[in-house]
Amino acid sequence: MNKRIHSIDFMRGLVMVIMALDHVRDLMHVDAITQNPTDLVTTTPFLFFTRFITHFCAPTFVFLSGTSVYISLKNKENIGQAQWFLLSRGLWLILLEYTIVNFGIWFDINFGIILSQVIAAIGFGFVLLAILLRLPAKVLGILGLLIILTHDLVTSLPSGIQNPDLKFVATYLFALNAFPLMPDFTFVVSYPIIPWFGIMLVGYAAGLIFDYPLQKRKRTLLAIGASMLVIFAVVRYTNLYGDLTKWSVQKNATYTFLSFINVSKYPPSFLYTFLTLGVMIVVLSYVGGLKGKFVKIISVYGKVPLFYYLIHWYLIHILMIGMLFIQGFTWEEMNFANFTFGRPTGKSGIELSGIYVVWISIVVVMYPLCEWYGRYKEDNSEKKWLRYL
Repeated sequence: MNKRIHSIDFMRGLVMVIMALDHVRDLMHVDAITQNPTDLVTTTPFLFFTRFITHFCAPTFVFLSGTSVYISLKNKENIGQAQWFLLSRGLWLILLEYTIVNFGIWFDINFGIILSQVIAAIGFGFVLLAILLRLPAKVLGILGLLIILTHDLVTSLPSGIQNPDLKFVATYLFALNAFPLMPDFTFVVSYPIIPWFGIMLVGYAAGLIFDYPLQKRKRTLLAIGASMLVIFAVVRYTNLYGDLTKWSVQKNATYTFLSFINVSKYPPSFLYTFLTLGVMIVVLSYVGGLKGKFVKIISVYGKVPLFYYLIHWYLIHILMIGMLFIQGFTWEEMNFANFTFGRPTGKSGIELSGIYVVWISIVVVMYPLCEWYGRYKEDNSEKKWLRYL
């Protein structure tokens, strides 16, 4: 059995904790349905950063999914068996996304909306990685970097395709769009496959760095992360390439800075990817070898990320319904098929300060559950089905 890399568990756990903040805000913030937190015309710095800090979650999770694959497979001689596991796990994640995850998001028993997001993106990534697994890690890393650097060139192309089938496929691969496939059914692509697969491939190749001794690993990660941030700053300043959203001088220095870092996640632009992964890799370089109570606590979440992800959606949504009942709404007023998660017409939700209280409470509640499941997995490692959750 391969030894766990504790810095990866910590980093993954940290972003899982932060991720819950965004989902609490989505479902329970008083202005979540009507206000875009990154719209500089209407947002506040506090609201902007509440959303912005969560931008680091999905790229980190996808990147480290690739890294974990490399680490878990590097000592395995049976590549065919490894390919089968990746393929089966990828298909399982896709199934989870379109069933259990989507029900947790919408609570719509009719499944009128299917949202294809990060779990499906990882699932498709595993399927594609299974096909390419016999290629050297460096080759896959170069391919991933090329995808990250160039996919912005085709982001807008699917919108110009007239054939509906080709448009659907092209969007699924490269862009963001919603498809009303039937009168009561809409399929939404928010995490297109190819851009996120590029991030996974780079993460897979980064697994090579974890073969280095600790100090060399930390220096290498720091150099890579810092270089990515420098490249981000230089290219972003030119406003020539890398993101469809251009930055501009705003009413004051704070908002100008917000404009500068306000990069596009859907799909993840080159600049978004370099900014988020650059910061993550720098942090990862510093946490290697760290110990202590805080590291141990956060790592508990990082050891069981899928378990955490599935449970936290249901917990947040149940709390949201409880909030609506407390605020005087009835079950009949809740609409679970209109992209509002069940929020009825009328003033509902809580202020941003309350969002942080709910978020911390959810993270605290999730800790003993994740700790129990982590121990259960360790004590029952011979049960192969546990590798899928």
